[in-house]
Amino acid sequence: MEILFYVLLILTITALIYLLFKNKNLFIIIICSLLIIQIIISPKLCIDGAINGAVLFFYKVFPSLFSFLVVSNVIINCNGIYIYSKLFGKALCRPLRLPINCSFAIVISILCGYPLGAKYACDLYENQEIDIYTLQRLLNIASNSSPIFMLGSVGISMFNSVQIGYLFLISNLISCMVMGFILPVKKKYKNIPYIKHKSNITLNIGNIFKSSIETSIKTCLSIGGFVTAFSVINNMLQHNFIFYQFTDKISQIFNISNEVVQGTLLGIIEMTNGCNLISTSHAEIFFKVLIISFLLTFSGFSIISQVYSFTYKFNISMKRYIFRKLLHGIICSIISISIFKIYETKISKETFFYYFTSSSNSNILFIITLILLILPFLLFKLRQLFHIS
Repeated sequence: MEILFYVLLILTITALIYLLFKNKNLFIIIICSLLIIQIIISPKLCIDGAINGAVLFFYKVFPSLFSFLVVSNVIINCNGIYIYSKLFGKALCRPLRLPINCSFAIVISILCGYPLGAKYACDLYENQEIDIYTLQRLLNIASNSSPIFMLGSVGISMFNSVQIGYLFLISNLISCMVMGFILPVKKKYKNIPYIKHKSNITLNIGNIFKSSIETSIKTCLSIGGFVTAFSVINNMLQHNFIFYQFTDKISQIFNISNEVVQGTLLGIIEMTNGCNLISTSHAEIFFKVLIISFLLTFSGFSIISQVYSFTYKFNISMKRYIFRKLLHGIICSIISISIFKIYETKISKETFFYYFTSSSNSNILFIITLILLILPFLLFKLRQLFHIS
């Protein structure tokens, strides 16, 4: 009888949401009204949620994200993305069955993560460099978590292991390539002559650096606002009796920790809070890797809403986009677990959780990063020097 009750409850809620979605304004008003009532009834709960979100952002997201964003914005302002695209455009786009023009959005997505890949994909369509069919595919291919978020915020800050961060990064990139292979090409694309994107190369390095810092601060504050706002919502749900009973029943049915169930459901709403909850749970590392890799790829409705802010003016099906994100998340989870199992059998568990804190390892990582940043520019100059087309 209890199972029947929860099934009926889920069907009722689903039906109500379906009806409300027909009138989006009514849906938003009801949700906001419920939040206001909750804030009035439990103000301390909301304050605690905001504090937890702010702490999560300032201690686990901001330190690893800010410096990377500054460097990325300097590269963008110096027209570095154009150089990367010219160097790696064919190698990136041809296997994914995309026009070479799409390399700009793909490189942006790889370097900077959500939701910039979607923004520049829409810019390409708006500039008539790609068609609507290509845009629909590109949105689900140029769709990555930021590498520094996976390495720094999730790997180092949440798991104390840079190796797990690399596992998430590699599986995320491979899953994007898989999506390029399996997504159907409904219309044969045509390569349009590449348009050089505008940059601030006329500005001096001081202005470029200043502009990059200002843009990075603005981006970080925007991310922090989303993390904090959704942390309040997640905290309300966590302490809600109905939500607890619902997750408890699911955990009993599937024999999974209630913390993991809550973290998964809350992560589908906002991935940063969900990843943090799962990483601090007492679940086995196998389940943590499985679920967090899914959340990092699915991105959560917080980021999906940011993507929608770029795509709403075009004839893009968000239902199809969300379905493909779910598929993308499942593929990424399978790849992550496969890599995890192969890696776990070759080395000991102690080595897997080893965290590189020594100065020598830090210097090696710094040198490798520096080489990766400088090498494309050197190759580009060599191509110009020898007039290689």
